[in-house]
Amino acid sequence: MKLSILDLATIYNNETPEETLRNSTELVQLADKLGYTRYWFAEHHNTAYQMSTSPDILAAHAAALTKNIRIGSGGIMIPNHSPLKVVENFSLLEALHPGRIDLGMGRASGTDGLTNAVLRNNNEPLTGEMIMSQLMQILAFFDQDFPEDHPYHKIKPSASKSLRPDIFMLGSSDGGMSIASQLGLGFAFAGQINPSIAVPMLKAYRKNFKPSKYLNKPYSMLAMIVVCAKTDEEAKELAHPAELQWVRWMTGQYKLPPPTLKEAREHVYTDEEKQARKENKDKFIIGNPEGVKAQILHYQKEAEIDELIIANMITDKPSRHKSYELLAEAFNLKH
Repeated sequence: MKLSILDLATIYNNETPEETLRNSTELVQLADKLGYTRYWFAEHHNTAYQMSTSPDILAAHAAALTKNIRIGSGGIMIPNHSPLKVVENFSLLEALHPGRIDLGMGRASGTDGLTNAVLRNNNEPLTGEMIMSQLMQILAFFDQDFPEDHPYHKIKPSASKSLRPDIFMLGSSDGGMSIASQLGLGFAFAGQINPSIAVPMLKAYRKNFKPSKYLNKPYSMLAMIVVCAKTDEEAKELAHPAELQWVRWMTGQYKLPPPTLKEAREHVYTDEEKQARKENKDKFIIGNPEGVKAQILHYQKEAEIDELIIANMITDKPSRHKSYELLAEAFNLKH
């Protein structure tokens, strides 16, 4: 079973932005040594406590400081970018780090409507058709195979069409799943967002997958929040901040900073928050190494996944590192 990491570069415990990025650097280097398969950076905008605005820049930094682990985006949010620029950036990354770059793409904007309009420098309302057109342009630019009568036919985004990273679609519903299966792309399902439909979506992807020039067989990943410690009690304690953070998001409390361990431990939940916490429980895998391993292997069997990608939400840095070390040991990870 392959394990990977999704990093939102979140500012915890009143850190400075510089400290947060150093923490991400240290974690990706640790993951590289431990044998994790890939390390992806998310894309979010107009947030006070997340530094992951530019996955491509973070990927360039991380890839330069690691040796074996695959590096990429989870994901580049298609509505925010020029298709040509996406291909230029990731072709360049692939040239710099051959065989180690992933381009995970999502159809959402990862931000609010106004910020998305500013990113695009365009106030025209987005439609699903527009986003699909952008995706198809990205694929055509990589393969340099626009029809001869297409206005983009003579545009060369890179010196060689061999400079194509591994490509994945992200999704938290059936939209991304359908695109990935029909186009023959890898698929990563955001179980930390919509766990209730994770298994049927991942099964549907595999059932409907059409072999392509990208993949000859399906490749699927499930993202979850995983908190591992030596004991169940310690793991539950470490999970409190992430649980409270998700409760706040679910109840519209977006402007508060991520809670500290102390704050989360002492928080008194309202009835509304208790209900949200209950609804969120399936986003998490929490426990000791053997218990966590059993839960992950259960998902592997039920959802027929090739890989689990772990959303990094442990606020305490030493405990965060220890969690990944315990998982690497439990799964005997190695390159």
